[in-house]
Amino acid sequence: MRRFVLAALLALALLAVAVPTAWAGSPHFVGTPTFTISGAQGETLTVHAKEAGLGDEAQIVARLDATAECINGGGNHPKAVNKASFSTSAVVPVQNGKAEYDISVTAVFSPSCSPPMTVQFTSATLTDTTNNLSVKLI
Repeated sequence: MRRFVLAALLALALLAVAVPTAWAGSPHFVGTPTFTISGAQGETLTVHAKEAGLGDEAQIVARLDATAECINGGGNHPKAVNKASFSTSAVVPVQNGKAEYDISVTAVFSPSCSPPMTVQFTSATLTDTTNNLSVKLI
């Protein structure tokens, strides 16, 4: 009887250690996030992403950081003041250890980047700040 109780306690102890590890996720992007550029002058960058392995998290925080500049009709960047960094973040709900979301950033310049000039994004990075995941898009 004493051996049975000892074996049962040992089994419970192992279960207590092993189960939280199994519930913890292995966060990762599913494929590579995709992006589109829209707007009259190409001023909005929208990223679509899927994440999985998020375990029992209720939500994550996604952040999109981008750099854009105004390009003139000749394909040149005319002024240093028309280059800027933009950032936005969103709280994304997690369902069954997965999250699928879109996040957008719009480049607004002062002075404005008006026609015939267009906006060109020169870099963009998507980060899941909750799980320290990051992917460079541009």
